[in-house]
Amino acid sequence: MVFAMLLLLFLGASGAGISSDTLNKGGNITDGETLLSAGGSFTLGFFSPSTTVPTKRYLGIWFTASGTGAVLWVANRDTPLNSSSGVLVMSSRVGLRLLDGSGQTAWSSNTTGASASWAAQLLESGNLVVREQSSNASLWQSFDHPSNTLLPGMRFGRNLKTGLEWSLTSWRSKDDPATGDYRRVMDTRGLPDIFTWQGSAKNYRAGPWNGRWFSGITEIASYSGMFSVQVFVSPDEIFYVVTAMPGAPFSRLVLNDDGSVQRLAWDPATQIWNVWLRSPRDFCDNYAECGTFGLCNSATASTQFCRCIDGFSPASPSQWSMRETSGGCRRHTPLDCSKGTTTDGFMVLGGVKLPDTDNALVDMSATLAQCRARCLANCSCVAYAPADIRGGGGGSGCVMWMDDIVDVRYVDRGQDLYVRLAKSEFAARKKRGVVKILAPVVASVLALMVTAMYLVWICKLRGPSRNNGSGKKVMIGLESTSNELGDEEDLELPFLSFRDVVSATNNFSDGNMLGRGGFGKVYKGMLPNNREVAIKRLGKGSRQGAEEFRNEVVLIAKLQHRNLVRLLGYCIQGDERLLIYEYLPNKSLDCFIFDPASKRALDWPTRFKIIKGISRGLLYLQQDSRLTIIHRDIKTSNILLDADMSPNISDFGMARIFGGNQQEANTNRVVGTYGYMSPEYAMDGTFSIKSDTYSFGVILLEIISGLKITSTQFTSFPSLLAYAWSLWKDGKAIDLVDSSFVGTCSPVEALRCIHIGLLCVQDNPNSRPLMSSVVFMLENETTTLRSVPKQPMYFSKWYLEAQGTGENTNSSMNDVSISVLEGRASTRVSLALLLVLPG
Repeated sequence: MVFAMLLLLFLGASGAGISSDTLNKGGNITDGETLLSAGGSFTLGFFSPSTTVPTKRYLGIWFTASGTGAVLWVANRDTPLNSSSGVLVMSSRVGLRLLDGSGQTAWSSNTTGASASWAAQLLESGNLVVREQSSNASLWQSFDHPSNTLLPGMRFGRNLKTGLEWSLTSWRSKDDPATGDYRRVMDTRGLPDIFTWQGSAKNYRAGPWNGRWFSGITEIASYSGMFSVQVFVSPDEIFYVVTAMPGAPFSRLVLNDDGSVQRLAWDPATQIWNVWLRSPRDFCDNYAECGTFGLCNSATASTQFCRCIDGFSPASPSQWSMRETSGGCRRHTPLDCSKGTTTDGFMVLGGVKLPDTDNALVDMSATLAQCRARCLANCSCVAYAPADIRGGGGGSGCVMWMDDIVDVRYVDRGQDLYVRLAKSEFAARKKRGVVKILAPVVASVLALMVTAMYLVWICKLRGPSRNNGSGKKVMIGLESTSNELGDEEDLELPFLSFRDVVSATNNFSDGNMLGRGGFGKVYKGMLPNNREVAIKRLGKGSRQGAEEFRNEVVLIAKLQHRNLVRLLGYCIQGDERLLIYEYLPNKSLDCFIFDPASKRALDWPTRFKIIKGISRGLLYLQQDSRLTIIHRDIKTSNILLDADMSPNISDFGMARIFGGNQQEANTNRVVGTYGYMSPEYAMDGTFSIKSDTYSFGVILLEIISGLKITSTQFTSFPSLLAYAWSLWKDGKAIDLVDSSFVGTCSPVEALRCIHIGLLCVQDNPNSRPLMSSVVFMLENETTTLRSVPKQPMYFSKWYLEAQGTGENTNSSMNDVSISVLEGRASTRVSLALLLVLPG
């Protein structure tokens, strides 16, 4: 009791030691009080990251605008306080000192050199600094002791003189700041490189610094107008630092609890974090996935990601056949290096992330020619590359790898790596090159000869009798696809014969029919290799035709993602157009969420998984694939479910590709499904990635409510959006949850999803979040959603029907195709009838 009274007296007497951003000697901060940086950007105070364990309290710094959902630094991450009685004091012996309720030290800055004029200040950079007030000398700063976040101005690397390391360590989980399993550090051996470690194992590597960027993160080039990334090398220290340019958004790099790294940028307009960079980005970013002398290519998922560099073959073919490639590759022919002479040469491997430089020698003063000569003269040297690619040309400086190379992959704007091979390998490569050229030529000639002989035989066999009555010849064999799919397309997609398709579907029997859509009927089939497939057959009266068929074949063949349906092949015969997909046994999402008997099969965790899976699939289409793709017909019937109830986006016949910096496009032919269309697309034909965001918002609300966007269950509301908004503004949003899964529902997650869904269906496309932000909001549940949705317009098929237009009203065939010709203004007026304005 005496100690508690003395502590209270001490705290009360020292309150004058606090100013808005500074804690002077004798000052203190109790739980509930904060320091605010001069510009208000950063806050220092106490917080609880977990809503389930609110008694655990931490001292930290967060970005003020986003609240404690974006904590940037934690003082006592491994020693949480168990109550809200903690206090931060400014001591003259150790600097900053965090005391628990019993007066014990939970953390301190451990500043050396006791002084009566010390003060702590929270800077506008987010750095907490302890200074000697008389000299203004910095004695300690939080930037020297990062948690899981790197901010502009922070050093990342190592002080070689003192041993101080500026590195990141992950949180143990999303709501536990304790030191986690992952570390992100700079490797100062060879060329500066960045590694993510999981315990004692390398998990990911950024690639060596080449003067412009880390060779595996070429995205850094896109930051040049907003951020400057520099690496500093001296005898005393090696580090890199990111500097924000004037006008650049606030950005942070975070090492997540699963080992992934994200660069996030704050959007003041939407009050959300946009994901600018994510690593590892794919399978090939896993460290040394293909072993020594292996080469990873993320674009070859249809064959195998890993292959051996030319001149090498798998060290264990049996293991490679089982997709176990970490054993790497071995040389076909030993190098020739004896008595100071050699006949070896170098093969250029272009566009790659340079190998791990742990076993490399570096000379920044050498030319590339000198580097080549030195490598040839060293029997252990197996490859070389320029160390610095600035200034154009082949680069400068020299890095040489000894004995082996590991962790090489293709990357956009990658570098040239010169790999040492025996002389005989060049002759073999030349021979293989000639074979590669001649083989297609010979094959084409043979194919033409066989085709010609086949056509002659057909003509003799069938004669003039095979006509359709009007003199038009009926094609008997397989029709050429060159006109329909384009000779320029390299699809690597099987072409199935119509006979095989007929056999697989039991001659398109009704018993094999799975359903029907805007394209036509869908049948279940069994291929000769006993593989189950789903076959879409273009209907005779379908509004979709050759253009949509070609679009789907060409487009989806280039896409590979676990949340996109896989196209296995196609068939063209006369007027027949067929697409062969992987068979997904659980059909489409609408078969579950709108069916009273089936909807109970989807509990809340499954629905939440489906929501996140759809968002990841759309993010891949919009950002993570090599193309920017607008689907234009995202709806529940186009979300197919596999055996594990994971979602797969399907039906790309109406999709469009954006190129370069294209932000939006306009069309005279509006296609899609009423209710899921964004207002700007339905009324003006304007579409963008935000059009698919709108459709996603509708689906999200349908999954939660179990109600269709234009459900007949509504009596007082024109659509689901109107109903959802009414509940939201009255504070009853939780009532939107379908009673079929309310017992398994997490109210916090459901309300968060409703919030995100309403943000996605905002009238103004600029007010809708990017899919990268949607994914972040869904997967980071502790991040506070700052953006507040506005009342949306209520777009509804009912009002089309109310006008007596007779437009297609079949719920399963609710596709539209509106030609907006010279009368665009009058068309806009007619379509405006579909919008029920608020009130």
